[in-house]
Amino acid sequence: MDLTTSMVIAASGMRTQSERMRTIAENLANANSTAQVAGGDPYRRKVATMHGEFHRDLGATLVASGKPAPDMSEFRKQYDPANPAADKTGYVKVPNVNSLVEIMDMREAQRSYEADLTVMDATKSMLSRTVDLLRR
Repeated sequence: MDLTTSMVIAASGMRTQSERMRTIAENLANANSTAQVAGGDPYRRKVATMHGEFHRDLGATLVASGKPAPDMSEFRKQYDPANPAADKTGYVKVPNVNSLVEIMDMREAQRSYEADLTVMDATKSMLSRTVDLLRR
């Protein structure tokens, strides 16, 4: 594997982690939303998906983002009879988003992104040193 291949692999990881962070941000933005109609379902949490794709020209497997999958866990219920989305018993369904879990997922995505960035920096440095050696 040459150095440019490692940069392409790291870039695919960075792209995928960026998509993952976008999905997490969407979940956090909708964590307190409710349904538009009484008794309706609120925002459903999404889970970022990833898969490997073999790149024949590079001879390496790259990571790619898939379509975010809905989290089918139960919605939480909150007693709020004044809310227009409340059902007949006064309960409102709230999204199945746990902010603490989302923040932990965001940190993991951030660290993976930073690891890929470190690979890019190291590869760039190695390429630069190689060019310097060839000039001598």
